[in-house]
Amino acid sequence: MATDTHALKQKMWDKMSAGPFLMVGLANSGTHSEPLTAQLDKDQVDTIWFFIGKDNRLAGGGAAMAQFVSKGQDFFACIDGQVRIDNDPAMIDKLWNKQVEAWFPGGKTDPNLALLRFDIDSAELWEADVSLAGKLKMLFGGTIRSDEAGSHAKVESTVV
Repeated sequence: MATDTHALKQKMWDKMSAGPFLMVGLANSGTHSEPLTAQLDKDQVDTIWFFIGKDNRLAGGGAAMAQFVSKGQDFFACIDGQVRIDNDPAMIDKLWNKQVEAWFPGGKTDPNLALLRFDIDSAELWEADVSLAGKLKMLFGGTIRSDEAGSHAKVESTVV
């Protein structure tokens, strides 16, 4: 896995673009995380956006955690940060798409529409890039060495 913050961020963004589903929950709230579809803005790579209903358990905001598994199940992320409602009309326009419209039939002015902003504080990332030798060992029950298994990194801040 790349070691510089910018490359790590780009790798995560690329993987999320291909499969934008995350489990998101409020930290220390005693409630379960829930699946949400990320709306990514390349101009704000330290922020993930989600369209939610105003009655959603995350709408109250606060410290949050999100878990991500890439579409190919070869990249994993645990992200922590803060969530809050940010109903900026310009951002709603920028992120609006047909998938969101399906959930909010009233359109951008749907009375239940809320735009949840997740500001990333830190992330822990894993890339399961198992080598050819490692894959063969998995098939035949051999022991996979750490240099055959992929990589892991902690990113204290996503800001470059």
